[in-house]
Amino acid sequence: MQIDILTLFPEMISGVFDSSILKRAHEKGKYQYNLVNFRDYTTNKHQKVDDYPYGGGAGMVLTPQPVFDAVEDVTRESGTKPRVVLMCPQGEPYSQTKAEELAAEEHLVIICGHYEGYDERIRKHLVTDEISIGDYVLTGGELGAMVIVDSVVRLLPDVLGNNASAPEDSFSTGLLEHPQYTRPADFRGMKVPDILMSGDHAKIASWRKKESLRRTYRRRKDLLGKLELSKEDKLLLEEIKREEV
Repeated sequence: MQIDILTLFPEMISGVFDSSILKRAHEKGKYQYNLVNFRDYTTNKHQKVDDYPYGGGAGMVLTPQPVFDAVEDVTRESGTKPRVVLMCPQGEPYSQTKAEELAAEEHLVIICGHYEGYDERIRKHLVTDEISIGDYVLTGGELGAMVIVDSVVRLLPDVLGNNASAPEDSFSTGLLEHPQYTRPADFRGMKVPDILMSGDHAKIASWRKKESLRRTYRRRKDLLGKLELSKEDKLLLEEIKREEV
């Protein structure tokens, strides 16, 4: 995968790519990245990339020329048709499903804005996706871009040490993840459930499914309404509801 991030502040992002799983994945050649300062593409003699909005109003708006030229340049170099993501508080709320969708792409271009907003022609004629990481406003799109890259790269094949890890994460199955335990089995009188040390994999799988349903029922009932539960899941959920009374 090739990831190009268009930003006015590449120094905000570089440290994230040089750390932890993102660094190891890059060193193993699982993805390539390029931090592009789109100010380098402006034809304005004062190196400006923003201007006052037509019709008046507060703040400055990013002009289309440097953004269009930067996207066209990185696209031409790669020879692919990228998914062009605009970080924007008006965009689609980001989700694990969206991360899985983007992880299937060969080339992502992520545009990080600053100032009051974007010239509308960027939205209408350049981008394929507008994404928001939450119902709040940040000073720029860089933090959101880092969230997207981290969530996408960890889904690429062989990036995580255990390829079973990502599919079992919270939200990947539509449910929150079941409780996890490790050594020691008894810590200050707080004990690991006996079933997890039983060696009976079928019973362990059933326990994990039930506890995953329980945690989702307790914390995110809204997620259950979006799922098509199996007959077994429905029976487990009914047990949970009786136990939670």
